[in-house]
Amino acid sequence: MQLIETFKTQRLSAERLKFQHLNELYNMHQSQKVMATLGGVRSDEEILLFIFNNLHHWQRYGFGLWIFRDKINHQFVGRAGLRNVEIEGVNEVESAYALMAKFWGQELATEMGKKVLKIGFEILKLREVVCFTLTTNQASQRVMEKLGFKYEQEITRANLPHLFYRLTV
Repeated sequence: MQLIETFKTQRLSAERLKFQHLNELYNMHQSQKVMATLGGVRSDEEILLFIFNNLHHWQRYGFGLWIFRDKINHQFVGRAGLRNVEIEGVNEVESAYALMAKFWGQELATEMGKKVLKIGFEILKLREVVCFTLTTNQASQRVMEKLGFKYEQEITRANLPHLFYRLTV
């Protein structure tokens, strides 16, 4: 399988997650505003575990999260990608994204998601991808709907109610 190390969107450049991104992920995962909808601020150990788990995911599956930067000034915008997750006992591939708060409301999550889904469906030949968010995260729900995801059900994840969406080719 061909590994997609880097790619570009209209406004962003992306590179495969690497250990060198630890400081940027630390800043993201320590932001109360960003992490309010992602399970809360993470400890140093949890951030290290997050990066190691996601690096291992790349080794095991040949895809995972990418780090996104603004093309003009190369600022860290966020992370997005595809990863295997277990949802209520079923293995699924999730479209995941998170942006630094200063980049919210600029349609960048949608831009990232479109490119990640294109890779998933056209290159990785996935047949479907899922997405989920807290029931209170209306901004993320709008992104999912713009990307074509269809609401399927409410689930419990990390002991919190989430809305679960699916996109099938």
